[in-house]
Amino acid sequence: MRFPRVKPEHAPSRSSDGTIRLGGVMYGIASEIEDPDGWAWAALTLMDGTRPTDEITAELAKRFTELTPEEAGDIVATLLSSGHVEEADPGPCAELSEREKERYSRSRDFYRWIDLTPRDHGWEPQLRIKAARVLVIGLGGTGGHVAWSLAASGVGRLHLVDPDVVELSNLNRQLLYTEADIGRPKVEVALDRLRRLNSDIEITGESATVAGPDDLDRLVDGFDVLALCADHPREPGGIQTWANRVCARKGIPWVSGGYNGPLVSVGVFGPGGPCYECVRAGIPPQPGADYAWPGVMAASAGLSGQLVAHDVLALITGILPAPPGYFHGVALLDPNGHVYAHNPSLPGCEFCS
Repeated sequence: MRFPRVKPEHAPSRSSDGTIRLGGVMYGIASEIEDPDGWAWAALTLMDGTRPTDEITAELAKRFTELTPEEAGDIVATLLSSGHVEEADPGPCAELSEREKERYSRSRDFYRWIDLTPRDHGWEPQLRIKAARVLVIGLGGTGGHVAWSLAASGVGRLHLVDPDVVELSNLNRQLLYTEADIGRPKVEVALDRLRRLNSDIEITGESATVAGPDDLDRLVDGFDVLALCADHPREPGGIQTWANRVCARKGIPWVSGGYNGPLVSVGVFGPGGPCYECVRAGIPPQPGADYAWPGVMAASAGLSGQLVAHDVLALITGILPAPPGYFHGVALLDPNGHVYAHNPSLPGCEFCS
């Protein structure tokens, strides 16, 4: 970095014993540095975006004569690699237009906050999103929110699949549709709405039923991530099982989510972790476990869709993704009711053991 500065969201604090905390404890990205001599604190204070790296190193060695220039350089280098520091004068990003930079400026701020990888200009996560190809199957309560969120986030190519038409009973939770759309194919309406939301990306779709693994095999070809938001055919042996097997053969990560009444949960699966069937085998049977229970309101559908979209974007950007082989979510009736399920691969599983 030429002119490093501490990210504003990661502003350091120092306790009486000299311990420095960066990143904020409540966000899960905090770091603590034991600094009894004040060396790291002085270096961080100097990192205000106005000094080049070599000047910071020289000033640190000047203030603390017990440090050699090499030791001062090591302290500065360690802080630069921590992820809490950014380039105050980043270079240009020619891959994004000025329009795109304005549109996604708040996304850049978000990723700057949570990303602990030093970057050249901070637009790297958005470039990955722009290059991504995502398939969304199912445009109901969960899938509509997923498609909207991914389009708003700038996913370069979205392909939407759903066989249904809009019904009045959909309108309590499915944000893409209005009363005027009743009777129209969901894909047709979704394409119209999302293309008006973001005309800078490619959005395609088809009104089709996924009737078996062969259909899914055809659909996922050429995509980086599958967002599975359909619940038919139901489990056991339904569309989630098909996705598990097809995506495992092709090495494609996938995210599935939905709502079982007040329980909202999301599963992340893909190379490097236990597969859906192995994880699901360790969860006791319960009503609606395949996301097919009818009770839902706008908020629970929105939560499920946004959690799925978040995990898809985490897979695309590589920034704090959920490890494959996990279910997670929330129980809306219990403030402490966090969902977390992870079971190992079953012995002899042909997909992940």
